Amino acid sequence: MIDRIDSEMNLQRKALSLRSYRQELLASNIANSDTPYYKARDIDFKTALAGAVSSAGGDAAALQRTHANHLPSQDAGPYGAQIKYRTEYQGAVDGNTVNMDVERGAFTENSVQLEALLTFVRSSFKDMQTAIQGQ
Repeated sequence: MIDRIDSEMNLQRKALSLRSYRQELLASNIANSDTPYYKARDIDFKTALAGAVSSAGGDAAALQRTHANHLPSQDAGPYGAQIKYRTEYQGAVDGNTVNMDVERGAFTENSVQLEALLTFVRSSFKDMQTAIQGQ
């Protein structure tokens, strides 16, 4: 029974993980808006989720470590999501590429989508609880 619930919630779990990771990246961009030479970073959620769904192992990174002493990739997020640098709209004197309008918009959009996903998951659990109780 638990394995069926786990398999049903697998997509939602991966989507929540990727959404929250993207939220961290966007918050980091906003927090570093005045940091010289900071490059704004983001992930393509659609591509990352497609990669997470298609990978059988789930949390596979894009690069494989062939030796135990090799360092893990620093440009991969959860489920192998590739972190990319945001394109620069207007160059800054200090080399910072954070555009606050773009970052706030992306942060707000991601927040709304994260909240909608959480509402959907809550609804799924409520439906399961009703089915178990037999009401």
